[in-house]
Amino acid sequence: MSNFFTNKRLILLLTSIILFVGLIGYSLNKRTKASVPEKFIKDTVGLVQSIVHKPVYGVKNFFLSLNDLRTAYEENKYLKAKIENYAELSVKINELQNENEELRAILKKTDDLKDVSIVQASIIARSPDQWHDVIFINKGKQHGIKENMAVITPKGLIGKIKIVSEFTSSVQLLTSPERTNRISATISGKKAYHGLIEGYDEGKKALLLKKIPTEYKVVKKQKVITSGLGGVFPEGLIIGEVIEAKPDDYGLTQTVLVKPLADFYDIDNIMIIERTMPSPSKDILSSDGGLE
Repeated sequence: MSNFFTNKRLILLLTSIILFVGLIGYSLNKRTKASVPEKFIKDTVGLVQSIVHKPVYGVKNFFLSLNDLRTAYEENKYLKAKIENYAELSVKINELQNENEELRAILKKTDDLKDVSIVQASIIARSPDQWHDVIFINKGKQHGIKENMAVITPKGLIGKIKIVSEFTSSVQLLTSPERTNRISATISGKKAYHGLIEGYDEGKKALLLKKIPTEYKVVKKQKVITSGLGGVFPEGLIIGEVIEAKPDDYGLTQTVLVKPLADFYDIDNIMIIERTMPSPSKDILSSDGGLE
């Protein structure tokens, strides 16, 4: 009985092999037409592929688009950072170039002023509500700074030391409207005429040089300098130049409008000047109303 089943399996195996080989041979024959089962199988597979392929392809493109979008976002972020760094670097370069030019000008001015003691300082603060009145610097008593010292930039005089602390000081600008803010000045020419810088015309951006005799013919572009008569400021510090003159209310003297050569709005580095020659006594200065 066992031999019968064994032979039966062998016969079944041989029959299957013969049918398989026959199918292979049949499929390899050159035919112009496919059989009905082959057509059915091909159509079914093609339909399934078309149904599955479109959504799969769409999902694939969606994720590819998301990846491209993320890549573009990262590149855009990187480029923006580069542009911001470039802009920041350009600003810093311009600031350094301007500061370098200022310091070079200060060194040149220091060489020009041989007979005075000079201390270089930087602006540390400026109050918006006192923009025309006062600035604060990083030098004080510990650096030899004293009240009423002249303060200049390479372009010209801007004011005087008003209050001194140990390590900082405040500078009263020439544009301050304070009544005691007066500077003895001279209009340079063949014959020098002295007056007082007191007051500032905000509309014309000009200092007011008062008490100039009416017989003196003022010419535009004439230089105005410190006279040194106050005993505190050294003589010859440039203040500005004449832009016009007008008689005072009584017609006895004239007021000269002086355009400052220094820029009062853009101040970063300044020089403090101490007059080295002996000064008049405080009694004389006080009797002159605080004249500088």
